Amino acid sequence: MKQRTLGDLEVSPLGLGCMGMSAFYGTTDEKEGIETIHRALELGVDFLDTAQMYGPLTNESLVGRAVKGHRDEYVIATKFNLRMDGAVPGDPSTVGRQDGSAEHVRTSIEGSLKRLGTDYVDLYYQHRVDPNVPIEETVGALAELVAEGKVRHIGLSEASAQTIRRAHAVHPIAAVQTEYSLWTRDPEAEVLPTCRELGIGFVPYSPLGRGFLAGRFSSPEELDENDFRRHGPRFTGDNLTANQRLAAKVKEIAAEKDVTPAQLAIAWVLAQGEDLVPIPGTKRRTYLEQNVGALDVTLTSDELARIDAELPKAAGERYDEAGMRAVNR
Repeated sequence: MKQRTLGDLEVSPLGLGCMGMSAFYGTTDEKEGIETIHRALELGVDFLDTAQMYGPLTNESLVGRAVKGHRDEYVIATKFNLRMDGAVPGDPSTVGRQDGSAEHVRTSIEGSLKRLGTDYVDLYYQHRVDPNVPIEETVGALAELVAEGKVRHIGLSEASAQTIRRAHAVHPIAAVQTEYSLWTRDPEAEVLPTCRELGIGFVPYSPLGRGFLAGRFSSPEELDENDFRRHGPRFTGDNLTANQRLAAKVKEIAAEKDVTPAQLAIAWVLAQGEDLVPIPGTKRRTYLEQNVGALDVTLTSDELARIDAELPKAAGERYDEAGMRAVNR
């Protein structure tokens, strides 16, 4: 499998988002999650994405158990943001406030290393930019972790173009992670061009529109009671009706090409540039195998133009009001 690079970090062209194996997307099956991570490596997918907040804390532990004995064969990315001093594993209500301070950067990495069962993280992201702490302080502390060998590369998640520039001036940023897909194209305006100008890799998360573009559900009523998508702005009311038409168009074009909607959606992201490494999340081997099939899908310039012309714009914000305040800072 031909690799792609995020800054100087070499990874598989497709990553595996591990969040749903432990949190937010309804029922979980730890055994299947671990076997999905093992299957990913068999298929050539070595880039795993997790975070302290996933669970909280439990997803990093799951990833740690999955890679045990094969740590150096995987490229592990994790993230810090909220304080976890009194956090109870698996209980999001117990996490603390956002903190981008140097002190919190140093304490956070120790917890992640312990849960992951490793002495280094390949890519360490600030999950959300803390507006109360200068990005220079946060990245300065991350740079110290690089010097100590605890972190190989630094990343930012959902940062604005201005913040990316300021951060990169302190220490090279290897990757910026932001939601990007057929129905979330906001990064094209400023963030993606800034990354390209500075030589920073781009990691699109939710390239399948949280499963909606893949046709894995058509209404929130089909989801588990504890699935956070049940209350997402794009999955309720008139927005849902409009977005069902968007998903139907993805399905139509995919069927004409004899691929799945998921494969079409991922192939579209892959076609946006060699500097993009999408990380579709799944907790099942069957979906992982289907997603990897997108690497064999080629979209012609005419097909890409048709997608641009025929896909309606997504209706609704991608997060609720509080969630939207935390992005593009």
